[in-house]
Amino acid sequence: MTDRDCMQLALELASRGRGKTSPNPMVGAVLVKDQRIIAKGFHQKFGGPHAEIMALKKAGIKAKGATLYVTLEPCFHYGKTPPCVDAIIKSGVKKVVVAMKDPNPLTKGKSIFKLRRFGIGVKMGILEKESALLNESFIKFITKKMPFVIAKTAQTLDGKIATEKGQSQWITSFKTRQFSKILRNEFDAVLVGINTVLLDNPYLNAVGRKKIKKVVLDSSLQISSEANLFKSTHPTNCIIAVTKKADEKKIEHFRKKGVDVIICPSKNKQISLKWLLRKLASKGIANLLIEGGAKVIGSALKEKCVDKMRIFIAPKIMGDQAAMSSIQGIRVSHVSKAIRLKDIYCKKIGQDLFLEGYL
Repeated sequence: MTDRDCMQLALELASRGRGKTSPNPMVGAVLVKDQRIIAKGFHQKFGGPHAEIMALKKAGIKAKGATLYVTLEPCFHYGKTPPCVDAIIKSGVKKVVVAMKDPNPLTKGKSIFKLRRFGIGVKMGILEKESALLNESFIKFITKKMPFVIAKTAQTLDGKIATEKGQSQWITSFKTRQFSKILRNEFDAVLVGINTVLLDNPYLNAVGRKKIKKVVLDSSLQISSEANLFKSTHPTNCIIAVTKKADEKKIEHFRKKGVDVIICPSKNKQISLKWLLRKLASKGIANLLIEGGAKVIGSALKEKCVDKMRIFIAPKIMGDQAAMSSIQGIRVSHVSKAIRLKDIYCKKIGQDLFLEGYL
C-alpha cells in the first residue's frame, strides 16, 4: 500500500460525513501498521468524535508504532471535543501523514509543529487538492466568514423555466427532481425568493431526517404563515430576510412563532445578499443552496455571491420569447463579458442533463 492508496481510502471515508458535519469539515482517518490497515474512522456528525479519535479507539494499544493517515491536520484547540493532536501523541503513533493544513487559524500548522516537537514524523501534501475540494465549503466559511454558495436551476434546452403564464411543473423528469432533492442534504440551508414561494408554494425539505434551514428573500414580508415551507419543520429552521419596508406587526407575528426574521439593508431596492450571507454565516450556516427564482439567481451572480452553478437541463424547447428565462437581471453588453463557468462536470440523469461548474 502506498501513501496515496491509504489517503484515498481516508478521503472516501471522510466523504461519508457529507451534509452531517457542517460547520465542521469532513475528515477521514486510517491507521496502518506492518502494511496492514488496523483501524479506520471518519467524522460522522457535528459534535461527534473526530475521525482520528474513532480510529485510535478502534486500534487501542495496536496504535503504538503505527502510521496515521488523516485528510486534514488534526485539531489543536478545544471545541465540542478535546484536541485530537494530544490524543495522537498519547497513543504512541510514530508517523502522521496529512493531506492538508487546517485553514482554521486556531489550528493552522500548530498541530504539525507539536507532533514534530514530540518526535512524531509528519508527512504533508498527499492528495492535498482532493482534500481541499472535499472541504471547499469549510475552507471558505472558516477563512472568509461567508457560506459557500451553489445556485441551482432546472431549465429547457433554450433556457426557460416556465411558460409566459408562469406554468412550470414539470420541466425535468421525476428522477431528476428526486436526485435534485437528495442534493439538498449536502447543505445547511436552502434559499428562495418570495415569488417562488407565492407561485410554487414549495416545502423545501431535505430527504430523510435532516432538518435544513429555509431562507426566503421577502423585502415586504408578503409570505403567508400557512406557506408549505413552514410545515414539517420547526419554526426556528425558517429564516425570512426582509427590509425596513416590512410591516413591524407582521415581523413580530412571525417572531412570536419562532421564525427568525432578519431586517437587512437594501441595495438597488433589493436585499443586500452579501450582507445577508455574512449574517447567515454568523449563525453557523457554512453552505447554502440557492434554488430560485430567476431574479434571485441573477442578483446573486451580479453581486458575485455564487461559487458554483448546478444546472439541470431537460431535452425540451419552449421557443417562446415571453417564456421565463432561468436567470434574469444580468445585462451583458457583449458576448465576451458573459459569465463563464469552469471545471465543468456533466452527467446524464435519464433523458435529462446535469451540469455543474465553478464561477
